[in-house]
Amino acid sequence: MKERLKNAVKRTAQNPVLRKSAKSIKPNRSIWGVLGVVFFFILPEIVGFVWGAEITAWAHQRNLIDPTETGKKLYWLIGKLFEDGGSWVNLTIGVLLLVWLFWDWKKSKASE
Repeated sequence: MKERLKNAVKRTAQNPVLRKSAKSIKPNRSIWGVLGVVFFFILPEIVGFVWGAEITAWAHQRNLIDPTETGKKLYWLIGKLFEDGGSWVNLTIGVLLLVWLFWDWKKSKASE
Protein backbone atom coordinates (compact mmCIF):
# COMPACT_ATOMS: atom_id res chain seq x y z
CA MET A 1 0.00 0.00 0.00
CA LYS A 2 2.80 2.43 0.88
CA GLU A 3 4.57 1.61 -2.37
CA ARG A 4 1.43 2.31 -4.40
CA LEU A 5 1.00 5.62 -2.61
CA LYS A 6 4.63 6.60 -3.26
CA ASN A 7 4.24 5.74 -6.95
CA ALA A 8 1.04 7.79 -7.17
CA VAL A 9 2.76 10.78 -5.58
CA LYS A 10 5.68 10.48 -8.02
CA ARG A 11 3.34 10.26 -11.02
CA THR A 12 1.39 13.26 -9.77
CA ALA A 13 4.54 15.33 -9.21
CA GLN A 14 5.77 14.56 -12.72
CA ASN A 15 2.45 15.29 -14.44
CA PRO A 16 2.96 18.30 -16.74
CA VAL A 17 -0.69 19.37 -16.57
CA LEU A 18 -0.56 19.45 -12.77
CA ARG A 19 2.69 21.41 -12.84
CA LYS A 20 1.15 23.95 -15.20
CA SER A 21 -1.94 24.36 -13.02
CA ALA A 22 0.20 24.75 -9.89
CA LYS A 23 2.22 27.49 -11.59
CA SER A 24 -0.97 29.27 -12.58
CA ILE A 25 -2.21 29.53 -8.98
CA LYS A 26 1.12 30.60 -7.49
CA PRO A 27 1.20 34.33 -6.71
CA ASN A 28 3.69 36.52 -8.56
CA ARG A 29 6.96 37.45 -6.90
CA SER A 30 6.04 41.10 -6.59
CA ILE A 31 4.48 43.42 -4.07
CA TRP A 32 1.09 42.81 -5.74
CA GLY A 33 1.39 39.06 -5.28
CA VAL A 34 2.18 39.41 -1.60
CA LEU A 35 -0.54 42.03 -1.05
CA GLY A 36 -3.05 39.91 -2.95
CA VAL A 37 -2.45 36.93 -0.67
CA VAL A 38 -2.57 39.12 2.44
CA PHE A 39 -5.72 41.03 1.45
CA PHE A 40 -7.71 38.10 0.02
CA PHE A 41 -6.71 35.21 2.28
CA ILE A 42 -5.18 36.38 5.55
CA LEU A 43 -6.74 39.75 6.46
CA PRO A 44 -10.42 38.70 6.09
CA GLU A 45 -9.84 35.69 8.31
CA ILE A 46 -8.13 37.74 10.99
CA VAL A 47 -11.04 40.20 10.89
CA GLY A 48 -13.42 37.24 11.17
CA PHE A 49 -11.62 35.86 14.22
CA VAL A 50 -11.36 39.23 15.99
CA TRP A 51 -14.65 40.98 15.12
CA GLY A 52 -16.82 38.15 13.75
CA ALA A 53 -19.41 38.25 16.54
CA GLU A 54 -19.78 42.05 16.39
CA ILE A 55 -20.12 42.05 12.60
CA THR A 56 -22.71 39.28 12.75
CA ALA A 57 -24.76 41.11 15.39
CA TRP A 58 -24.58 44.36 13.38
CA ALA A 59 -25.63 42.59 10.17
CA HIS A 60 -28.53 40.89 11.93
CA GLN A 61 -29.71 44.20 13.38
CA ARG A 62 -29.46 45.95 10.00
CA ASN A 63 -31.26 43.03 8.33
CA LEU A 64 -34.25 43.56 10.62
CA ILE A 65 -34.61 47.28 9.88
CA ASP A 66 -33.63 47.50 6.18
CA PRO A 67 -36.75 48.08 4.04
CA THR A 68 -35.33 46.81 0.73
CA GLU A 69 -35.10 43.19 -0.29
CA THR A 70 -31.59 43.69 -1.70
CA GLY A 71 -30.40 45.18 1.58
CA LYS A 72 -31.89 42.29 3.55
CA LYS A 73 -30.06 39.78 1.33
CA LEU A 74 -26.80 41.70 1.66
CA TYR A 75 -26.95 41.84 5.46
CA TRP A 76 -28.01 38.19 5.61
CA LEU A 77 -24.95 37.24 3.51
CA ILE A 78 -22.64 39.35 5.69
CA GLY A 79 -24.07 37.65 8.78
CA LYS A 80 -23.55 34.19 7.28
CA LEU A 81 -20.01 35.08 6.21
CA PHE A 82 -18.91 36.09 9.70
CA GLU A 83 -21.15 33.97 11.96
CA ASP A 84 -18.53 31.28 12.56
CA GLY A 85 -15.63 33.70 12.86
CA GLY A 86 -12.63 33.12 10.66
CA SER A 87 -11.72 30.03 8.72
CA TRP A 88 -8.59 28.15 9.71
CA VAL A 89 -8.51 26.55 6.27
CA ASN A 90 -8.37 29.87 4.41
CA LEU A 91 -5.84 31.26 6.86
CA THR A 92 -3.66 28.17 6.40
CA ILE A 93 -3.93 28.43 2.61
CA GLY A 94 -2.88 32.08 2.76
CA VAL A 95 0.10 31.37 4.97
CA LEU A 96 1.15 28.43 2.78
CA LEU A 97 0.93 30.62 -0.33
CA LEU A 98 3.15 33.22 1.33
CA VAL A 99 5.64 30.56 2.42
CA TRP A 100 5.63 29.13 -1.12
CA LEU A 101 6.17 32.59 -2.56
CA PHE A 102 9.10 33.46 -0.27
CA TRP A 103 10.64 29.99 -0.53
CA ASP A 104 10.59 30.21 -4.32
CA TRP A 105 11.99 33.74 -4.18
CA LYS A 106 14.84 32.65 -1.91
CA LYS A 107 15.52 29.61 -4.09
CA SER A 108 15.74 31.77 -7.22
CA LYS A 109 18.09 34.23 -5.44
CA ALA A 110 20.38 31.37 -4.39
CA SER A 111 20.54 29.99 -7.94
CA GLU A 112 21.65 33.36 -9.35
